[in-house]
Amino acid sequence: MGKIIAIANQKGGVGKTTTAVNLAACLGVLEKKVLLIDADPQANATSGLGIDVDAIEHGTYQLIENSMKAEDLIIKTDSPNVEIIPAHIDLVAIEIELVDKEKREYMMKKALIDIKDLYDYVIIDCAPSLGLLTLNALTASDSVLIPIQCEYFALEGLGKLLNTIKSIQKIHNPDLDIEGLLLTMYDSRLRLSNQVVEEVNKHFEGLTFKTIIQRNVRLSEAPSYGESIINYDAASKGSENYLSLANELIQKNA
Repeated sequence: MGKIIAIANQKGGVGKTTTAVNLAACLGVLEKKVLLIDADPQANATSGLGIDVDAIEHGTYQLIENSMKAEDLIIKTDSPNVEIIPAHIDLVAIEIELVDKEKREYMMKKALIDIKDLYDYVIIDCAPSLGLLTLNALTASDSVLIPIQCEYFALEGLGKLLNTIKSIQKIHNPDLDIEGLLLTMYDSRLRLSNQVVEEVNKHFEGLTFKTIIQRNVRLSEAPSYGESIINYDAASKGSENYLSLANELIQKNA
């Protein structure tokens, strides 16, 4: 039975898309069947796996709108065992269009019912906001993985996100779990990075992944080549970190 994991944080630039793309690719390499859903109008997860965003005709927009079946929107990628439902800039309009719809928070959940069990993991890359797109993703998910940047403002906004998750659990999705907090962009030379790691582990003991994603130049370069880190440079520190995260996730869900 497949597990749907939303990767969410309303703060931008914390490593959501990097995590979505590379976690999906590493799970695929570890022989898990993965579907990545790009639910961000910026479509960076789509381009990050080498798909031409301008050539996309159908994707997450039609999925949430329920105007096409999910299986007709799936595209194969060059990453082994990884398929994607891509995004396009048109996705920006979906929040306005959903406003008058009945049960608008459940559109994605309804769309994924038939395909969820075809995969080991369905990973949703959420937009950097707490709007209707992210609400749809969290309502459809079994759990949420929260990337946290190892910088000064990292914990700011985390409380707001956790409150939103509590509201969703209460109103829309009582089965939503927190998969874990993932520390990203860690630089061991910086005292501040180490302080953030200490604070997060102190306040969220048991909720934080043991794996920490370190700052890595190769990790930053990979998306510009339309490749995951494991395809771009399998020997890099970034590849090692995300393989470790994928293994930790698999063990946690064994």
